[in-house]
Amino acid sequence: MIHVGDCLEVMRALEANSFDSIVTDPPYHLTTGKKGGTGAASDNPNSPAGRSRIGTGFMGKAWDGGDVAQRAETWAAVLRVAKPGAWLAAFSGTRTSHRMVCAIEDAGWEIRDTAMWVYGSGFPKSYNGEWGGTALKPAWEPITLARKPLEGTVEANWRKWGTGALNIDGCRVPVEDEAYARNCSGDRGHAGTRDHEQRGATDLKPGGASANAAGRWPANVIHDGSDEVLALFPQAPGQMARARNDGEAQSNSTFGALRHVTKAPEPRSDTGSAARFFYCAKASRADRNDGCDGMEARPLLWSSGTQSPGTFQAEGTRRASENNHPTVKPTDLMRWLCRLVTPPGGRILDPFAGSGSTGRGAVADGFAFEGIELDPAYAAIALARIRAMQPGLALGPLTMNGGLPA
Repeated sequence: MIHVGDCLEVMRALEANSFDSIVTDPPYHLTTGKKGGTGAASDNPNSPAGRSRIGTGFMGKAWDGGDVAQRAETWAAVLRVAKPGAWLAAFSGTRTSHRMVCAIEDAGWEIRDTAMWVYGSGFPKSYNGEWGGTALKPAWEPITLARKPLEGTVEANWRKWGTGALNIDGCRVPVEDEAYARNCSGDRGHAGTRDHEQRGATDLKPGGASANAAGRWPANVIHDGSDEVLALFPQAPGQMARARNDGEAQSNSTFGALRHVTKAPEPRSDTGSAARFFYCAKASRADRNDGCDGMEARPLLWSSGTQSPGTFQAEGTRRASENNHPTVKPTDLMRWLCRLVTPPGGRILDPFAGSGSTGRGAVADGFAFEGIELDPAYAAIALARIRAMQPGLALGPLTMNGGLPA
């Protein structure tokens, strides 16, 4: 279901304590004042970002969504409709993320972590003149992970509301080498070794309801697998092995206990880039336009390369798209995030639905989804893209002006 309207108005009509998670990519508010300035621009004189004047816009638009994601009232409205223990995953820009995080915390959320989405598709938004440039090439975005305060312990909250914990087993980083996975589980075929059915935080054995849950413990770094990103990671041959009691006893200075270091380690024998330790969510143009057949192709809201020569698209590259939203996230990325913070069969809210990337990820894993989008054109694209993920999916019509369907 996609509601078209202001998210604050729409959320007033939503039931309190009704969503299991919130996964969203709100406006980053990256417009800067014409004279520069230390904060993001704002047309709200009461906003802490109002110290700079509104500038020339971002990604071809003059609005950039405003400072709605930097206001505590926005996240207080989200908090009201979230169940106790519900998780929030919210993207932001590196330059303005601090203001969004403060607003989330001021609204009553607990900040739990920040994940990093690393990608190779960013391009510098800076002219490099004889005096130098003004910005670095963007290559990552922070994802704030916050949680609505629990009612009691995590277990008590989970038993009452079904929320509060992260789905670790459902988001493990896959390991394709079977022998390596068995090696790390402790089952090497030797007498006395730990049985490979036992599990711990660092085990690589299957967990949860699906074999897809096998793999490494998920980290707070995610990447797109592009050549540019893979080049950032060092080669990391697996030399570590399970410690055994066949070495000399050594004192553990932290706890005052004795430990043993093996004289004959059993290396994991795997090789490759350290990128394999982190979840990879690839992006593609086909993903961006999936479901948009028959829609009008419109100019992409990116730099054409004329203002920053050589930093973006080569001559002859198509610079229009049926889905021309400037910040489309890969479906695999949103699917992983939805699965991480939402209990099975749960209900997800995206108050800044854009072109529907969160909705695509949600329905792909069987979650119920509601999105809110201010721009009717983007809302129509979102509905088409979500439906394409599951043909025949009943999402209901676009509801205008925040009204809820009967």
